[in-house]
Amino acid sequence: MKRIIFSCIALAMTVAFAVAGQQLSLKDVVGGTFRSEALTGVTPLNGGETYARISDNGKQIVAYSFRTGKQTAVLFDAETARGPKVGRVEGYIMSPDGKRMLIQTQTKPIYRRSFTATYYIYTIQNNKLEPLSDGGPQQTPVFSPDGNVIAFVRDNNIHLVKLLYDNAESEVTKDGKFNEVINGIPDWVYEEEFSYNSALVFSADSKQVVWVRFDESEVKQYSMQLFKGMAPEREDYREYPGFYTYKYPVAGSQNSKVSVMSYDIKSHQTRRMDLPLDADGYIPRILPTKDPAKVAVVTMNRHQDCLRIYMCNPLSTVCQLVIEDKVEKYIKEEVLAGLKITDNHILLPSERDGYNHLYLYNLNGQLMQTVGDLEKPGTRLGADAHTVVTDVYGYDELTGDIYFAALNGDPTNQKVYVAHKNGKTDCLTPKEGWNTAIFATDFKNFVSTWSDINNPAVYSLCNNQGKTLTTLIDNKALLDKYASYDMGTKEFIVFTTPDTKLVAWMVKPKDFNPQKKYPVIMYQYGGPGAQQVKNAWGIGMSGNGAIMEQLMAQQGYIVVCVDNRGTGGRGAEFEKCTYLRLGELEAKDQVETALWLGQQPYVDKDRIAIWGWSYGGWNTLMSMSEGRPVFRCGIAIAPPTCWRYYDTVYTERYMRTPNENQSGYDEVNPIARAGKLHGALLLCHGLADDNVHYRNTAEYVEALVQADKDFRQLVYTNRNHSIFGGNTRNHLFRQCLNFFEKELKN
Repeated sequence: MKRIIFSCIALAMTVAFAVAGQQLSLKDVVGGTFRSEALTGVTPLNGGETYARISDNGKQIVAYSFRTGKQTAVLFDAETARGPKVGRVEGYIMSPDGKRMLIQTQTKPIYRRSFTATYYIYTIQNNKLEPLSDGGPQQTPVFSPDGNVIAFVRDNNIHLVKLLYDNAESEVTKDGKFNEVINGIPDWVYEEEFSYNSALVFSADSKQVVWVRFDESEVKQYSMQLFKGMAPEREDYREYPGFYTYKYPVAGSQNSKVSVMSYDIKSHQTRRMDLPLDADGYIPRILPTKDPAKVAVVTMNRHQDCLRIYMCNPLSTVCQLVIEDKVEKYIKEEVLAGLKITDNHILLPSERDGYNHLYLYNLNGQLMQTVGDLEKPGTRLGADAHTVVTDVYGYDELTGDIYFAALNGDPTNQKVYVAHKNGKTDCLTPKEGWNTAIFATDFKNFVSTWSDINNPAVYSLCNNQGKTLTTLIDNKALLDKYASYDMGTKEFIVFTTPDTKLVAWMVKPKDFNPQKKYPVIMYQYGGPGAQQVKNAWGIGMSGNGAIMEQLMAQQGYIVVCVDNRGTGGRGAEFEKCTYLRLGELEAKDQVETALWLGQQPYVDKDRIAIWGWSYGGWNTLMSMSEGRPVFRCGIAIAPPTCWRYYDTVYTERYMRTPNENQSGYDEVNPIARAGKLHGALLLCHGLADDNVHYRNTAEYVEALVQADKDFRQLVYTNRNHSIFGGNTRNHLFRQCLNFFEKELKN
């Protein structure tokens, strides 16, 4: 009997040992242990049969079949190319005729999307590599449609290189000057809030260069102090600190004065387009067409509730209005990314009916087709189900098919669709989860990416009927590694507050006991149009299968993320109800979520925390000072604290100007609410944050001091909005975890 008992015990121990997995460490989270294998840098090539990407070692640019995924050609090899030697390919641009490419090297970032680089012209036929220019690094080079001329920007001026004339270089503009005039690339606020880095195109006949000129001479400057620091060291600041000063227009202040210019390459004549534009209006896009007499120019008024598309003639300077789209409150930034100009059509997303749908026009502005609500909506929101288009892939001129991604009644699941000319719509990726696509230029095949909350990305090649042709990457090794650790369970929850219905995800510890009461950490972002609650692998503070939240679950926390009112995927009414009073309803929803959680039998209502980054930091501070003391503690990383300190384009899109909305700016912000702060607070900010300036935290800290509120603060030397470099991320998150341990476990 004793022997049998011993054997049973030994067997139980063996089973327990086999079942028990590894424990996560913070180094696993920040060090990339669970980083997915990805198919990056895919560029569809003309003809539709192939796509190209940079090899893993950065030495080659390789072409692959869109049907088989097999290599078809090596387009560039750094080891065998004749001419200057390049160490690593960091990017490339194919010429329209496929005969040449620009090889990008020595990339140096400027802001979020802008950078300088040293480019080389590579001629595929003779395997020859030549410098694009010997005058210094370049920005945003563009091939002419005939492939014989390249335009680029250096030091805010446009240059041309004529390939048929021994790469002769000439200067198109001479008035460009740092912090005064910019030609062909957007200023800081346009780049950040309209999400692009080039404002330079050619006419279809390759005879004209057309660009947006930014006169930022009257825009006020902002200066950030920089120190020697480490990782990297700034040797020039070893003896004395320095400053980086740039143009940053805060809400209500003067923006750049913008205009559209053209340059005739043969006659060297420069013209200014006769573009109807408000004195304080925006030009957030300039796009080429297939008609030499037409360059598409997009304008918006300062309130950003009216978008116009003009067809501008570079020679006559006449600009004809072809489309005007007016919506209630504001036009989303994503509309600009989704706008497509094809050979004969314009494809425009719009929320004019309350949900982001698609509208197809001809180039003269005649409406040809509308893609609205689809059939068979999801059930997660019940009667609130509508279709919301989230990405636009393009329009097939041969078939009349429109390709796009959408949330069909369920904000957590994104699928890829094709809308046919006859009005029928097919789903090409019916599997639940988060689906995206990169289509071949002829739309016959596409690279499909799928993941869900429990599975990392799977990359496949599919045809345009949705049939999978081959799987390129399945990330099974990562999934096996993930399973070898003690990971908690992830699940979606839907609940109703007194005001609305909310969707969230929750991570519970692996050994979750419903009879036990757990502390809860609420992670959120909550900003306009954003979505954190997705049926996707990349969720959470650090992505990678909510790996940060899994670490927290191993430490005994339940982690919850809810998308409050103001977030995307559910239509204009849900998203735009925060208009003019950003933070008020968002914070209310986070507080209501905490109250709902506190009613669950497995939650300790007295040990609930909240944290977030950027807008999530703002939302943290607003929620902790909402008036109802539901949070034991919170962490705000790089938070805005008053919209008077933030930029014009973003802030005024949702708030209008301070003169038009004084109460919204001055009553609804963490500084005004400092006296109501409840719970222990940790503030974290980078001193070189060019986006949300440290000024926000500095002013908020002063308000807390004068309100006699205790807090902790971490300041990171020379770090920008992302607070990374060297050991920085590891240090930041360790402080956050230690803070939660101290405040929630004691």
